[in-house]
Amino acid sequence: SDAGKVSAKTDNPDNTSPDASPSSKDTKADTSNVTADEVATTGGDGDAAAALTADAGGDSSSKPPKTPEGRKAGKKKTPRMTFKKKANALSAQYPDYAALLPQTQLDTTVQAWIDDDMPSFDVGGLVVGAKPATAQLWMKSSGIFAGKAFFDAVFRAVGCTVTWTKLATYEGRMITADGDKKKALMATVTGPCNQILRGERTALCALSRCSGVATESRAAVDLAKSHGWEGLVAGTRKTTPGFRIVEKYGLLVGGAATHRLDLSQMVMLKDNHVWSAGSIEGAVKLARKAAGFSQKIEVECRNLDEAIEAAGAGADIVMLDNYEPAKLKEDAKAIKEKFSHVIIEASGGITEETMGDYLSEHVDVVSQGKLTQGYHCLDYSLKIKR
Repeated sequence: SDAGKVSAKTDNPDNTSPDASPSSKDTKADTSNVTADEVATTGGDGDAAAALTADAGGDSSSKPPKTPEGRKAGKKKTPRMTFKKKANALSAQYPDYAALLPQTQLDTTVQAWIDDDMPSFDVGGLVVGAKPATAQLWMKSSGIFAGKAFFDAVFRAVGCTVTWTKLATYEGRMITADGDKKKALMATVTGPCNQILRGERTALCALSRCSGVATESRAAVDLAKSHGWEGLVAGTRKTTPGFRIVEKYGLLVGGAATHRLDLSQMVMLKDNHVWSAGSIEGAVKLARKAAGFSQKIEVECRNLDEAIEAAGAGADIVMLDNYEPAKLKEDAKAIKEKFSHVIIEASGGITEETMGDYLSEHVDVVSQGKLTQGYHCLDYSLKIKR
């Protein structure tokens, strides 16, 4: 909703902002700069904002009368929320998912991106030279802000320093922006000019795509919630090769479930596996011998008979694939009546426009490939200060 957005201030004609200086303390990603008013305008479900508003002292327009009794009553003020409580409320609303990322693997992945972008000479880098420079990161389209860790990793790899503004303290916020007319200052980057420009496009690609996935995910999750559904909206394994970690991360920041991260995390037996194995039961039983008790097994099913066979053979999750909504709800109910412990996933051709038709109390997960395949990228720019 509009009440859950952070709006960017209209920029000055010279493309600068009062807090654009890299030496300003306000530009550091520091939770001590977060106020109760800011929390009340952030995205998400608003629980943290409501908590802060409730603890902030109530209606300040209602003052005690200037009498002895009034002055005495006035001393009993409602305790204001402490910084620690504010920080805890924000942290609960916006988890630090960057802590999940494997640093060594991330650095290796990012270096591969950089090597791919500059396999030989950088003539543009020769032109600008290695003189010290400062660049400003601007968010120019509305959406969910996500991907700080990848932006940081790129510039760390090229020997530059990133300082985030207060607005960028928490990933997962809905930021309102509109091109150059109304853009949001998110960070400053300092370092040799040629190194800033070498990292520029790679860092922006990661940030814009991660934010795009997060924005698509938030829209899908909010849509499901608007129907009163309590299940999980999930992505799929339809991710960009070499870029999976960014897209899966964007799902989390947007509020969706990642589904399995890779082939090794969970067993999924699709039609090709079943046909090659000879039967659903045979495929599930062999998979269980290898997976043991620690891995879940999911089976893709085209009809109720296949779903009952899969659940009976020991599958933990049954995917009802490419169903019509009415038939899906009917079969999901029948499966739950016989195998109440089995997780039911609806998948296949489900879009934002049709997702509401598939939601049911008997469906636990609705997955959409579009969340990581065909998403819109958000617009960011990085400009060297003159």
